[in-house]
Amino acid sequence: MLELSKQILEKVSFDRNLFKKELKKSLAWIKPQERLHLKTWCIATFGAIHGDVIKDVFESSLTASF
Repeated sequence: MLELSKQILEKVSFDRNLFKKELKKSLAWIKPQERLHLKTWCIATFGAIHGDVIKDVFESSLTASF
């Protein structure tokens, strides 16, 4: 699922809202141990464009888990 999530995020990266929506879905799909890998990849790949979205989604997913 991690690789599929990456492919989807690459395809929707042109639209900020769609990217955010798909990133949230990706976090629900992938295994918990893959989250750090996805976060690192997202920052490296899209950090310049969607850095604030990535930060918000990952921070909100941490607070939602507790």
